[in-house]
Amino acid sequence: MSLDISNIYAEQVTLNSLVQNLLYASGTVGAILVVVGLLMIDAGTARRKSLFNSTIEKTLGFFLGFATYYVIGFGFWAAQYYIMVDGTLMDSIKDWWIGGAMTNSLAHQVDPAVFPGLNTFQIFVFFLAVFAGIINILLHFSVAERMKPAAYYITCVVATVVSSALSLATWGSVGPLTNLGFHDFFGVGFVYMFPAGMVLVFAPMLGARPGMMEPHPRVSAYLAPSIGLCAPGLLLIFAGLPTVILSCLFFFDPEAMAVSVTMAETSVGVALNNYALVWAGGAITGLILAYYSRNYAYTLLGPLAGYVAGASGFDVYLPWQALILGLIAPLAAYAVYEFTLKRGIDEHKLFPLFLGAGTLGMVFLGIFKAGTPRGGYLGIEEGAYAFQHGEISLLMQLVGIVVCVGTGVVTALILSVILKATVGLRVDEDDQIDGLDMLYWELEPDVITHADNVPNPRTAARSGSTAGMPPSADAVARS
Repeated sequence: MSLDISNIYAEQVTLNSLVQNLLYASGTVGAILVVVGLLMIDAGTARRKSLFNSTIEKTLGFFLGFATYYVIGFGFWAAQYYIMVDGTLMDSIKDWWIGGAMTNSLAHQVDPAVFPGLNTFQIFVFFLAVFAGIINILLHFSVAERMKPAAYYITCVVATVVSSALSLATWGSVGPLTNLGFHDFFGVGFVYMFPAGMVLVFAPMLGARPGMMEPHPRVSAYLAPSIGLCAPGLLLIFAGLPTVILSCLFFFDPEAMAVSVTMAETSVGVALNNYALVWAGGAITGLILAYYSRNYAYTLLGPLAGYVAGASGFDVYLPWQALILGLIAPLAAYAVYEFTLKRGIDEHKLFPLFLGAGTLGMVFLGIFKAGTPRGGYLGIEEGAYAFQHGEISLLMQLVGIVVCVGTGVVTALILSVILKATVGLRVDEDDQIDGLDMLYWELEPDVITHADNVPNPRTAARSGSTAGMPPSADAVARS
């Protein structure tokens, strides 16, 4: 049947709506660049014998989260706007699951009275699905080379569903916590703090990788193949996020007046400059810490700490405030990193960045931007969802931190019990040492490093060979 132009809803496909569609689509591209940057950092830091497996598990975990979000996730987040107009969570899920009416409708065939701006919402499914996948990549950074693949993939699906429900409460403008005063412009709570909460449970259960925290009889040190690859990965993340920031804004008449996703007053230029300055401030302090401690990790953690600390308030900070926060944030990451290092905890990314810098940023926001009006929805003038009826408060920032981290902890506790009883949780230590590339894919590294070229003693005993074995204690004493 041919298209009948006279029967379409032209309000759904105006030039103005197309501009907004392209803007949100660019945010999706930016989020994908973040994925590539994260994979580059992983490729530079994973042990050579498990390099392919580590990267491919992150990639597959990303797509599991991505697909799961399309199946069920978006309906949770969108439900806050259904509830605002007297709908229900089930109404939203019914419309936005993979077989739902709004997911599968052409925008120009849907009456704006039923659902205005349908194209934009459909693009937002793609946008948020990428972040569902990113959550799984971040989680994998903390369980790589230790968690069994089946356990990780099951965790990916569960984490996507739970984080989607968490986003309903904590990210938007009329979700329960947001409406009460919790402010999170960039989704720090459900994207960053939630997986960090899960790692609070998984990290002690999985233990440290052989050779990471101290020399092992078969791995004298944990050697990364190409630390230099991390810097381009870092800059790729920096390059991708500005368009993501644009996708965290709503645009209303006249023309393109921007308010944040939390309905706080903001502007495109100020939000982007705040983003730039927290990175710059974090890089400066990270540089100082790196040379002071002679630890290269702070050259990477510094700018990322500034970004994570500032992300919850890009919309409401002034640029000079963003710079100060960026300069301070790496100190929080430093404190957490050194705390975990001294206690032999093999977690060097999520804890310093999300529990350290992320928490600092939430608290900083609650103190210095308290009373800032936001929440509700533009055009609603009274009632529980009146535009900017709520204010940022320190109490609600603390409540939000506890809810986001606590949700991760509870999710991981339940999962760990189920996984241990079914597919298992932890990769055997000898398999970790021998390398997961060989175990799962029969791939051998092109180079065997001097830190991990000692054979498995079980294999050596069977063959009767002692070549390459570490000297015994008696031999060392005699020498």
